[in-house]
Formats: sequence, C-alpha cells, structure tokens
Amino acid sequence: MDNQSMFPSDLLSAISQVGFPIVLTGYLLLRFEKKLDILTETIKNLTDVVSAKREDDSKRDR
Repeated sequence: MDNQSMFPSDLLSAISQVGFPIVLTGYLLLRFEKKLDILTETIKNLTDVVSAKREDDSKRDR
C-alpha cells in the first residue's frame, strides 16, 4: 500500500476489504516510517558534528 500511487478506487476497495481502521493505520505507519528515517539521519549527522566539535575543542586545549 504505497500512499503515492493509491487512487480513490483503490482506497475504497481496501476499506471495503479490510476496514477503515486498518487502512488508516497502514497509511499512518507508512508516513511515520518516512519521518523516522529522516529523524534517524538527522541524529546521525548531529552526532558527527558533536564528535567533530569535541575533537576540535580537545586539540585547542592541548
């Protein structure tokens, strides 16, 4: 269930087959997963920046 390629008829078909709560849950999980991927990458980048900053600070203290 890819939310970019889902047409209204596909959405109605999915709702009639499994129910609205299941379809809504699937949609929200897909959106949430994308946001988690972005957040994970951002945290990794922040960790790299903090590590580099600590290394620079420790070199200045010597």
